[in-house]
Amino acid sequence: MSEHRRRILQMLSECKITAEEAERLIAALEREPAPARGGAPANPVRNARYLRVMVDTDTEEDRTHGGPTKVNIRVPMQLLRAGVRLSALIPPTARDEVNAKLRQQGLSFDINQLKPENLEDLIEQLGDLAIDVDQERTKVRVFCE
Repeated sequence: MSEHRRRILQMLSECKITAEEAERLIAALEREPAPARGGAPANPVRNARYLRVMVDTDTEEDRTHGGPTKVNIRVPMQLLRAGVRLSALIPPTARDEVNAKLRQQGLSFDINQLKPENLEDLIEQLGDLAIDVDQERTKVRVFCE
């Protein structure tokens, strides 16, 4: 355990900070890039080349319908970055139509807010991504490599 983490937990135990404050401080510590050792990248998520989504299931239903389900998606990060940059070329009227269709589908997402720096923040946060699957014998992984 790092000295900073130990201090945060000590302050929490002494009621000098709340649990929420401790959680935020620890999260901030985890976001700080660790010193690089042996030439390893300081931030592996930032330097990632691919976004991977993998799903493996082996349920009884899968076995009766042709075997387990396996999904393996590998998206180049450069494709995501290029797509965000190209979104600036979408005419404003088309953006409004897309936003309206997204709202109809229950998604409150504004494509006008899609900017390259926002994508970099999203990529940065992928290191903290966790997915819960509410089904036995199913494994879902989303990660950068």
